[in-house]
Amino acid sequence: MRLLNELTPIGYRIWIVDGPVTFFEGFAYPTRMAVIRLNNGDLFVWSPIALTSVLKEQIDGLGRVKHIVSPNKLHHLSIREWQMAFPQSLVYASPGLIRKRRDICFHAELGDRPELAWTGELDQVAMRGSFVMTEIVFYHQASRTALFADLIENFPPDWFKGWRSLLAKFLGIVQPNSSAPREWRMTFWNRNATRAALARILAWPAERVIMAHGEIVRSDGAEFISRSFRWLW
Repeated sequence: MRLLNELTPIGYRIWIVDGPVTFFEGFAYPTRMAVIRLNNGDLFVWSPIALTSVLKEQIDGLGRVKHIVSPNKLHHLSIREWQMAFPQSLVYASPGLIRKRRDICFHAELGDRPELAWTGELDQVAMRGSFVMTEIVFYHQASRTALFADLIENFPPDWFKGWRSLLAKFLGIVQPNSSAPREWRMTFWNRNATRAALARILAWPAERVIMAHGEIVRSDGAEFISRSFRWLW
């Protein structure tokens, strides 16, 4: 069993940290971040959770935080504190976040191609087509790990209770029918653009899938991703 705020290795040069539960629209959501050590020793921090003194000590022992990344415009709550704690870092905004968080000094807005700093180590795809939000999906080549924030949520059947359990199943975020929440799926009007992005993602030989919310998939990742996007067809 993983402990909160504890760096846990999950593959070659990649770690996860499970954070506290947060509440979104009345539902309890676990939080998770990922840390990748690049070949030059710099740390790539994906979807940072609340930064505690314990977690900062572990991060400092791992390497130098250089890149802090928001995968979509909902995953931004802890970015400011990470930026203050690691002033040498560069912060990257997901599409739409720069307008939302004018208090944060962003280095760049993420797009459909990797930044030079992680080209050759991380691939990325902008999952477009929704009029509400675009998520940047990453793939760590060395560990064969894909990273999804909210485009796939993978909750065990007993996570939610009562009427919330029934609604979560209807929304499509509970195993074995994990996917993006139904209300977000309905906003993907330009599905040709979304299918084109998905085709690039499915070309990755993903073994693992890390999600910000729900259980990690440790094998047959590409097949899991394909099943999770059946709604798109």
